[in-house]
Amino acid sequence: MTDLHPVRRALLSVSDKTGLVDLGQALAARGVELLSTGGSAKTLREAGLTVRDVAEVTGFPEMMDGRVKTLHPMVHGGLLALRDNDAHVAAMEEHKIGGIDLLVVNLYPFEAALARGAGYDEMIENIDIGGPAMIRAAAKNHAFVTTVVDVEDYDALLAELEANDGQTSYAFRQRFAQTAYARTAAYDAAVSTWMAGAIGENTPRRRAFAGQLAQTMRYGENPHQNAAFYTDGSGRPGVATAVQHQGKELSYNNINDTDAAFELVAEFDPADGPACAIIKHANPCGVARGATLLEAYQKAFDCDRTSAFGGIVALNMELDEETAQAITGIFTEVVIAPAATDAAKAVFAAKKNLRLLTTEGLPNPTSGGVAFKQVAGGILVQDRDNGHVPVEDLKTATKRAPTADEMGDLRFAWTVAKHVKSNAIVYVKDGATVGIGAGQMSRLDSALIAAKKAERMAEALGLPEPLTKGSAVASDAFFPFADGLMEAVAAGATTVIQPGGSMRDDEVIAAADEAGLAMVFTGMRHFRH
Repeated sequence: MTDLHPVRRALLSVSDKTGLVDLGQALAARGVELLSTGGSAKTLREAGLTVRDVAEVTGFPEMMDGRVKTLHPMVHGGLLALRDNDAHVAAMEEHKIGGIDLLVVNLYPFEAALARGAGYDEMIENIDIGGPAMIRAAAKNHAFVTTVVDVEDYDALLAELEANDGQTSYAFRQRFAQTAYARTAAYDAAVSTWMAGAIGENTPRRRAFAGQLAQTMRYGENPHQNAAFYTDGSGRPGVATAVQHQGKELSYNNINDTDAAFELVAEFDPADGPACAIIKHANPCGVARGATLLEAYQKAFDCDRTSAFGGIVALNMELDEETAQAITGIFTEVVIAPAATDAAKAVFAAKKNLRLLTTEGLPNPTSGGVAFKQVAGGILVQDRDNGHVPVEDLKTATKRAPTADEMGDLRFAWTVAKHVKSNAIVYVKDGATVGIGAGQMSRLDSALIAAKKAERMAEALGLPEPLTKGSAVASDAFFPFADGLMEAVAAGATTVIQPGGSMRDDEVIAAADEAGLAMVFTGMRHFRH
């Protein structure tokens, strides 16, 4: 094997014809013989290029609606033969197999069919067989064969040929072989994941995950960690699909926090009014509804102004100029919204480090999908937490039932608690969080921290008492003892929402009744680890 290997014969067979003619012309200008199939051959011929059909090479026509066309020794022998192996060369000569030095293939558009909701039979027909087989063969033989599977790599291929007088280097072929195997792996992952869903297999014995590189990062959570961002092809609106209008490149932590913020604010339907969520280290430090977007932002900001500094702001509707002006009042890392007016963009233009992202939509908080997390030696997989409890399913556990206004705040608090790291305690008053306790080992500590934050904000805002007085409080899981509940009472909460189900529910209910609380059970918990 030599480092450089010439490209004399190329097989081009693509579903996506973007750039195909330009590539074919550039290869032909270098004297490369072009082999092709079906629509690819037709496109090249219509551009005036000389192309040899694979059917002519194999001696067999395309058959079975195109299912069989490249699965033949004349193709795979040309891709797999080791050019420095005398036995392989002899076999090629005996069977008149011509070597193929370059394979350009992109696969049947399975992922596109999936995205548009194609039916089962159409999905089956969009599973490519010959393409992956050729890609794997060519990539295996990267000592001699160059494999290109992405349209965006055509320019890199032509630059390599230009730099090496019509040859490719071993390092180049290695790199493109790795990309090729990653592409077939991602393709098969998409097929197997779709099929598992189609047949109702929730826990398949083997499961594959795949992604496409969107961004290489300077570092991960910390400077000593390498990191990159991959998209999963689902098209779910959010940071992965957003347009960045300005500001520095997003960091690992920016993306993680922005995703948390946008998934939270998406819980609040724009049809019911504006909402804002401010996130710091993946936890909300303020969430609110308002009559206007500006009011929603200000109420969210007033929950914990200290933590909001350097945070992420997520909005559930188009960002306007007034709200943009308010947001620029403090240092903010990222703002994400479905859209932004030109006037709002102009306000942000003066803040060169602030990132503005727009998504043209909100993620559906009730949709399916999976979440996964790596652990030592394995991967944990679960459904996305899309659990919601209809108001009619809430059970009043105390003698006093909540009023309609109290129920509104209870449901708001419960929605926010779903997005707070456990153990989570969330105080809400008049459609805004007024105290949040997150990620503590004890639910009692979470209640204390949330109340303390509310006290500090009351002092900062010059209020006579914390806004937790007369508030609703949510706990993401049941109160195992009455002590956590009593801390909420001490903070001024008058209504409580929690899953219930503790062995000491009777003790907790009795304490709530004695304090005059209205408490409802959801029957569902929202742990978030």
